[in-house]
Amino acid sequence: MFIEQLPDFVRCLYKGVLWRKSPSEKTIYLTFDDGPIPEVTPRVLDVLDRYDVKATFFCVGENVMRYPDVYKDVLARGHRTGNHTYNHYRGLFRNSADYLANIDKAAQYIESDLFRPPHGDMKWSQLRTLRKQYQVVQWDVISRDYNSDLEPEKVLAIVKKYARNGSIIVFHDSLKAARNMQYALPRAIEYLKEQGFAFGVL
Repeated sequence: MFIEQLPDFVRCLYKGVLWRKSPSEKTIYLTFDDGPIPEVTPRVLDVLDRYDVKATFFCVGENVMRYPDVYKDVLARGHRTGNHTYNHYRGLFRNSADYLANIDKAAQYIESDLFRPPHGDMKWSQLRTLRKQYQVVQWDVISRDYNSDLEPEKVLAIVKKYARNGSIIVFHDSLKAARNMQYALPRAIEYLKEQGFAFGVL
């Protein structure tokens, strides 16, 4: 069974990785993975503008190269970006030299000291190298919006159930996640604001 909020003993295996911000502050950190995509990312930006929320976008370098205007719009609207590799490489199953080179290639298009590994996994040797250059960011809550077997209401319910002080929440501005994300995102923001949460940027 997929765990939407990984337990602390799993998080402790990855030293120096950011999973959650301060539990003493009633602030939520929205993040979006896998964009920018012209069919999806502008809609996300419009929702965030509507609610006056800033977020962090972990971008795939190849998408930034293909859609530079969408990427520029993310920055122009006051959001932060992070590196998510050039080809959405999964480090656990990649030669480390190739994986790190792919991240370096993405860095030619994404100027940031934030990195999130696709699928959330990597080898410890890769992590040790990346920590020298990046703040490696995982998540406190993953919405599972990418799962087409889930109804949009379930994605929203996941966020409502697990969000807490300092939560870093993952959505995806991807075609695969679009249906679930576009339903859940505005409703999640409304709910979290009703609960008294502020929103921050990593």
